[in-house]
Amino acid sequence: MILDCAVIGGGPAGLNAALVLGRARRKTILFDDNKPRNAVTSESHGFITRDGIHPQEFKKIAQEELSRYPDVRIEKQRVHRINKENTLFKVETENGEVYSTKKIILATGFKEVLPDIPRVKEFYGKSLFSCPFCDGWELRDRPLAVIAEDHKAFHMAKLVSNWTNDLIICTNGSKVLSHEEQVLLRSKGILINEKKIATFTGEEGKLKEIQFEDKTSVLREGGFISAEWKQAASLESSLDLTFNEHGGIATDSWQRTNTEGVYACGDMRIAGPSQLVIAAGEGCMAAMSVNGALIEEKFNQEEQQA
Repeated sequence: MILDCAVIGGGPAGLNAALVLGRARRKTILFDDNKPRNAVTSESHGFITRDGIHPQEFKKIAQEELSRYPDVRIEKQRVHRINKENTLFKVETENGEVYSTKKIILATGFKEVLPDIPRVKEFYGKSLFSCPFCDGWELRDRPLAVIAEDHKAFHMAKLVSNWTNDLIICTNGSKVLSHEEQVLLRSKGILINEKKIATFTGEEGKLKEIQFEDKTSVLREGGFISAEWKQAASLESSLDLTFNEHGGIATDSWQRTNTEGVYACGDMRIAGPSQLVIAAGEGCMAAMSVNGALIEEKFNQEEQQA
């Protein structure tokens, strides 16, 4: 059987793409190895009617909804290789199974690489986060820290100041803030510490203190980390995709990549974390784009045969 579309990735983008394709009566397989970026997250926010939901509960509900549509199948496998042969794509899983499909939607997301600071993983997802829009409300009005070692430090400090008036930016030994940026931040009451961080302390994931290598410390109850983002999937393929300046897969407004028949949506396109509602919306758009392309191909074929 030749599929209409293979959706690679079972996060909100891939799930919503599969939903729209199922409702469009498209033979679809959703590949999901269930290794999400937000595995440490206990609550997801910003999605109307689902604010505060656990990511796995969100996925469970979504998969139950997909089960209503007979043309959608979920395969709990990791895709190993994608190659294009003439007008079809061959999708090979790690188990060696091969599927033929007319279209591909890539929605495998990104994975985060945290700064190399002792104990950081103990607090990440509990009191240290990556997205103020996702978790700023829960940390509002507390003494917070921004941990950023790169050019994103200035922007992140300004952003987080929206949720607290007690903020310090820690660059972990990096000199990433210009003199002008430092003057502006300090004028808004934002403290700056460029010392190397020795460790974080606290209990059960709740941050209490940031300790520096010079034995000084600062009391904090939470904060935000500027992580490095990398493509989550390590697919072998002959797709020859184009990437944007941030490392995400470049697409047009209809989620189409430079390779005909291949679409991308969600985190892997923007090269960083997006809210669930945005990723899901992009998945919807990608699916609509796929359906539109399949309809045009059908009518063009019939016209040529007439």
